[in-house]
Amino acid sequence: MDAISDLLEDIVKECGGFGKFQWILILILFGTKITVTWSMLMMTFGGATPDWWCNVSKMKSSYNLTSWTNSSASELFKKCHPPANMTGSCDSMSFSSEMNTVVSEFELVCDNDWITSFTTTIQMAGLLISSPIAGQMADSIGRKPTFFLSLLALTVFNLGAGFSVCWEMFTVFRFLIGFGCGMYLTTFYSFITEFVPMRWRSMISAIPAWATFAAFYGLFSWWLHDWAYLHFATAIVTAPFLLGIFIIPESFRWSLANNKFMEAENAIKRIASINSRETPKACIKRLYDITEEEKGQNKHKNHTVIDILKNRRLLKNSFLLWTSWVACGYAYYAISFGVEQLSGSLYLNMFLLSVVEIPATLITWFLNNCIGRRWTCFLFFMIAAVGGASVGTVQIIDPPQAGEIINIAALISKMGVSAGWAALIIFTTESYPTVVRNIGYGMANSSARIGAMIAPQIVHISKHIPGVMYYICGGCMLISAVFCVLLPETKGKALENVIPQKTKKTEHKKQNEDITILAYELKQKEKY
Repeated sequence: MDAISDLLEDIVKECGGFGKFQWILILILFGTKITVTWSMLMMTFGGATPDWWCNVSKMKSSYNLTSWTNSSASELFKKCHPPANMTGSCDSMSFSSEMNTVVSEFELVCDNDWITSFTTTIQMAGLLISSPIAGQMADSIGRKPTFFLSLLALTVFNLGAGFSVCWEMFTVFRFLIGFGCGMYLTTFYSFITEFVPMRWRSMISAIPAWATFAAFYGLFSWWLHDWAYLHFATAIVTAPFLLGIFIIPESFRWSLANNKFMEAENAIKRIASINSRETPKACIKRLYDITEEEKGQNKHKNHTVIDILKNRRLLKNSFLLWTSWVACGYAYYAISFGVEQLSGSLYLNMFLLSVVEIPATLITWFLNNCIGRRWTCFLFFMIAAVGGASVGTVQIIDPPQAGEIINIAALISKMGVSAGWAALIIFTTESYPTVVRNIGYGMANSSARIGAMIAPQIVHISKHIPGVMYYICGGCMLISAVFCVLLPETKGKALENVIPQKTKKTEHKKQNEDITILAYELKQKEKY
């Protein structure tokens, strides 16, 4: 089976290596990252609470309501109930016109302030459910249909979410958007990695598309300042990328692993043609001979997560990887959704928390190829752990200029989490054979959503208990750093195509080889 894995790497090189086709693939697939980035981060703006005050019915004649936002009198009413020395009831809320969020649209304050964190958790539940489903789909029906189905879903659901008339309707659409995001994220890296030569795989996870589009999201939020317009904008920018279904072929690795040799051959020919190279006929012939030889020994089967759990090596690696993904999911989204608690402008903080990821993610390309995947993960997770612990400590001690210190430490922690997660993505992708790659990656993605579901609730709690959110973040990152060191390095190794299994034939062969070596050594001793 190793022969096939090495041969597939040779075919990629013979087809031009990292050529025109790979650049077209990156342009289309990484362009779609804007969709999932904006869909995932919508609640960083949409869940923000604008300045607001309570409208007291019996006090309306005493004050000019339109002047309250700029008067000291309005401060008396930025509470859920009027002051004790005043009569009247709080029959409605007024919100600042500087931003229109879900909170102001549906009056989600006071007794309803839990709804925004609940909605975000429901969104992450959509990812949790869809990730293993999409992983199974991508390994059963193919990477291509699963990927483009996710794009179609995100286009339709973002459009529908913008027309929400109540928070219940909005929450349902956020679940559906989360479902589409889970499908996308589960398929994306496996789809693109299987077309890329070994030496360029680390570059794929280091392209800071997510961070770049997240930074643009902060700017678009400042420009549009309306949650519905942001949903419409997401749907509009997604639609053109659906045409990529006519350009990108199915993964030839997946086709071969599923005994679709003609489909795999056509994909190889297309890649070679776009890269202006001759079709590697000799490699294809060798590939055909090997697959025909092994076809009688190994019948095609649809793999499931059970195949991962039954293999001792994959099971151990999966436990370490999936646990690290839980930690990353919590830490990344806790910091992202907790941006409102930082000092200064909301829009500027959203922008900075994203921009800081760009250089850090780019550095992972060099480090992945230099010190390997596991030590790159370890380095950045330790940076995130120190940053998180620092923020938690400062929030509790509350020294002078605490706001500036917290912002800087939060940026450092976010940088460490995002860069470490980028390295973990390629580490996870390379740790599974092709036949279960999307299943394993889908389970990892699903694991991250467990952490992401917890994050909004801890953010809500941290408004009342300083330090708790970032201390948990630091602890999670420390555990991830240790777990990554325990994993086998994948740098410089060919992608496995099938799950390696010890058959009775290979075991007998190994035993015969051991007996032969032992007999030879005994004869040599007798001579002397």
